[in-house]
Amino acid sequence: MLSLSEPTVYQSSKCFTTYGTMGYPDPKQLPSKGKPWSVLLAQDFIHKVGLASSRVIMTLGDALNGQFFTQYIKIGLLKMYLDKETYERAGLVGQPHGVKGKRGLKPRWVVEYDLRSPASFPGKKGFDRLMYACKNVFNQPLAWLFLNLSQTPDPDPLADFAPVKYTSSPTVTGDCHTLIPVITPPQSSLCKGGKLDLEEFATDMYEWLSLVRLDSPRITAGDTIDPYLSRYSVPNYQDDPKPATLCKVSWQGFIDPNWTRQLLVDLILSTSSRSWFAMSTSSFEKGAAGKGSDCMILRPANSPGEYVMWDVHGHE
Repeated sequence: MLSLSEPTVYQSSKCFTTYGTMGYPDPKQLPSKGKPWSVLLAQDFIHKVGLASSRVIMTLGDALNGQFFTQYIKIGLLKMYLDKETYERAGLVGQPHGVKGKRGLKPRWVVEYDLRSPASFPGKKGFDRLMYACKNVFNQPLAWLFLNLSQTPDPDPLADFAPVKYTSSPTVTGDCHTLIPVITPPQSSLCKGGKLDLEEFATDMYEWLSLVRLDSPRITAGDTIDPYLSRYSVPNYQDDPKPATLCKVSWQGFIDPNWTRQLLVDLILSTSSRSWFAMSTSSFEKGAAGKGSDCMILRPANSPGEYVMWDVHGHE
């Protein structure tokens, strides 16, 4: 594992790159330990990769009362990221959020309640304090994204809040004509002292894949951008290059990390080892801008079991 960034006052995120091998996944017993699986599952809910989701308008107190609480919320964990003023007004017990000494000019606190605990019921001191904060501080209706990971109850308590349901369909782009760099890491990166070669490959590939995700015209074979505006060129492509056609599929919604794990398993099982693919996921930001995570996994062609993974996340 290597870090591709140095900490500065302008950049709080870090990118860690892993080059390794993984076993052939068993679809009947999905892997959860070891990379890249553990990194995918460690992400919070995903914003970009699609699925069915709902949007409702309610207060926090609405979510912690009645059948909605017992049928949905009681089986989970409540986590709130609060600014200093809201945290002090709420009177709840929490922890400072972020690396000590790097919490910026607007410190935040994270407050967690395990709603599965026997103490999370009316009449319990900690829970009553939370309900008091809901009545006096967290009393403004908000838009909530709701994803049901279990069986929907009948009648559904969510119906009382007039949910707006969304279904995220995949967007398929099959005509991306671009120059393709050499996808396989250099053999020298596996030798002693080859860290710099791996770092250079990882940096170039991450930049190129990011431009693919952005549909940037800089990677097309016929790009004629003025070099005064951009001097980017596709790295390490073959002599006399010819444009290749890429197929890109993307989703956007409120997605469970288990779904992205299943997607990676399906990709491995259905894609020929002679072909390469890259999969990326971006999570929602936690409490403040720049606190989300991003994971990109590349499987090179003709390299069974090998993968390169970029794990980007902000400081906690």
